[in-house]
Amino acid sequence: MRQLGSILLISCYELGHQPLGIASPMAFLQRAGYRPRGLDISFQSLDTDAIVRARFIGISVPMHTALRLGVRVAEFARRINPNCHVCFYGLYAWLNADYLLATVADSIIGGEFEEPLVALVRAIEVERFDDVEGVSRRDSKSGPFLKRLFFAPPSRTMLPSLERYAHLEYDGVRRPAGYVEASRGCLHRCLHCPISPVYRGRFFVVPEKIVLQDIRQQVAVGAAHITFGDPDFLNGPGHTLRIARRMHEEFPDLTFDLTTKVEHIVKHRSLFAELRALGCLFIVSAVESLSDMVLACLEKGHIRADVFEALNIVRCAGISFRPTWIPFTPWATLADYTDILDFVEGEGLINHVDPVQYSIRLLVPPGSDLLSRPAIQPFLGALDCGSFSYHWTHPDPRMDTLYRKVRVAIEEAVRKGESPAAMFYRVHGIASTEPRRGALTTQRSADALQKGSPRLSEPWFC
Repeated sequence: MRQLGSILLISCYELGHQPLGIASPMAFLQRAGYRPRGLDISFQSLDTDAIVRARFIGISVPMHTALRLGVRVAEFARRINPNCHVCFYGLYAWLNADYLLATVADSIIGGEFEEPLVALVRAIEVERFDDVEGVSRRDSKSGPFLKRLFFAPPSRTMLPSLERYAHLEYDGVRRPAGYVEASRGCLHRCLHCPISPVYRGRFFVVPEKIVLQDIRQQVAVGAAHITFGDPDFLNGPGHTLRIARRMHEEFPDLTFDLTTKVEHIVKHRSLFAELRALGCLFIVSAVESLSDMVLACLEKGHIRADVFEALNIVRCAGISFRPTWIPFTPWATLADYTDILDFVEGEGLINHVDPVQYSIRLLVPPGSDLLSRPAIQPFLGALDCGSFSYHWTHPDPRMDTLYRKVRVAIEEAVRKGESPAAMFYRVHGIASTEPRRGALTTQRSADALQKGSPRLSEPWFC
């Protein structure tokens, strides 16, 4: 197990950034004396020789898209290397443990996965398959591992060059973007979030020195911008602010973005002027809907009025606001959908929304906290194990029809390379019953503003 390549860690998709999902466990394994290899199939071909040589294959599945791709990788690995141990780890591994263990996985790990992964490798090395804390196998199920880790700086030297990953696009210039996480898990329990059923309202900070070391090594290879990928940057504002301040002291020209809840923006309004001074260019916030009813059904923790207040707070600080949406839920109406479009246009946010957001449909994975709520029961169908989600049907057939039309339109527009403004008005034309007067003039104005709207080159998705 200690030969180079005996352990192979595979990332399938991490929003276009260099995959922390393999950089972090690689560091833990190296500290324990192993020599793992990493493979990111988002940018690298599936290396058959590497899979054949491996005794242990770990597949990182932090999100739904990664899981769907990861299962295909595991099926391929099973065919060409049937004796290899295949482990899935990450948020979606634990949520889909039953299916994975019954089909392609020998083991799964959820929660803070790095230390259980090292312990599992050790157990395989000595051929002692006693229970390993935090590891589920076909004959032994475990909950997610929720203990503080002894972190190591992520190991990135064996990954593809940072230049190949997502870039910051701002004022007509592209700059390489790095990625770090200063905390994991979340204090909050939004019902649709995959973090909630795994972490159960807990979060863990990554030590400041580890985060700063990771930032330094990414800056050294060209990063000019950093994405803080914490589920919520303001879960522990004292910790994350200290990191942002130290980062700015060392690298005053380095910019960054972060993700935080609407309610945290409102609660911590006094922090945003400083965040801008430290280099924050934009903030991603999961608005999801402007309907108070939908927000209540998702237990988001904010209401419609809070969205306008948060937008104003961020704007007054000179930071761009990039909302994310789940416009298709069982409780949303056609009016709710057009309300989102009117809000985006009216508030000048056309170039602040990745167009794929207009086609996001509520995902209900196994283990979702939504399943315990009466509000979704009338619309819920059977679990589709192969797609890792429950079917649900909207009570208004027009909404399901709209979803299909918008999804196809966005996919076509992306293939054609249309601008966010062009895609917005394409969607608006599908959703609106009346012709949009002045749309072309407004679209030209939106296109003209594109240079001034900071964004990453990889659209936000799940």
